[in-house]
Amino acid sequence: MRPSITQAAAALLRGELVAFPTETVYGLGAHAFDERAVAQIFEAKGRPTFDPLIVHVADHASAELLVTEWPKAARRLAAHFWPGPLTLVLPKRAEVPDLVTAGEPTVAVRVPAHPLALALLRAAGVPIAAPSANLFGRISPTTAAHVEEQLGGVVKWILDGGPTTVGVESTILAFPEGRPVLLRPGGVPLEAIEALIGPVEAPGPEVRATMAPGQLPQHYAPRTPLYILPRRPPPGVGPIGRLALIPPADPGDVLEVLSPSGDLTEAAARLFAAMRKLDQSGVAAIVADPVPAIGLGRAIMDRLQRAAFRPVAKPGLK
Repeated sequence: MRPSITQAAAALLRGELVAFPTETVYGLGAHAFDERAVAQIFEAKGRPTFDPLIVHVADHASAELLVTEWPKAARRLAAHFWPGPLTLVLPKRAEVPDLVTAGEPTVAVRVPAHPLALALLRAAGVPIAAPSANLFGRISPTTAAHVEEQLGGVVKWILDGGPTTVGVESTILAFPEGRPVLLRPGGVPLEAIEALIGPVEAPGPEVRATMAPGQLPQHYAPRTPLYILPRRPPPGVGPIGRLALIPPADPGDVLEVLSPSGDLTEAAARLFAAMRKLDQSGVAAIVADPVPAIGLGRAIMDRLQRAAFRPVAKPGLK
């Protein structure tokens, strides 16, 4: 059902799930303080409970109600990039359910930039815990139709905001001992973050997979095996992000070019839709050219690498 904002907000407050658009991808939301509702997210997606959820709030003041400490760098980032595709992992208040945070003492929080997401948050008046609105580990949805395709049988309420504009999930930063650490590249380029607060560290041994979503080595994957080709085009030279079928199913479906002009913003916005289109062609494999690991290219490569990951079987195990 395509509800109004009022209907969707009422459904959330009754403990039901609502799929809604953000600027990154569509989210599957529940009232963050209703543990029974949050448990439905994990059941609907087939998501393991050790994978935490991002809590979406309407503004910085609402985030303050979830968090006990704000490092200086986190405050600067929130003031500059919210609303926007940036998630901050910060020490949580006791009221935040452990189910939301996978038992971690921190909570991942952000203010989305999509007008429908903000309208829903304001109408409901509660924080919304929401991962992407898809089956766990599969391609993230960037339209309401993508949500319907994967979760239409279990999710009654789907807000339709059209195609998302960013197309990849939010950037996630944590602050162990006050130091900014990049947990997941995403919609805010690392270069923009470092221009504001200085160097950001790579994850060290203190960072656990349960601190934030998107940490598992295999994720965002089509059903069709995906392989990344070894060649690396130089930045800013011609088309980028070519995905092709092996063997081709139809001459018109052989190739998806994420950006003919080499625009990383356009490429990120088209990534998941292109992967989904090729995945539905029923062929043996998808091969992808790497993109330059700069700006949003870093997030694109992160998604491609996780989509292409294949665990190595241990000897003696089947």
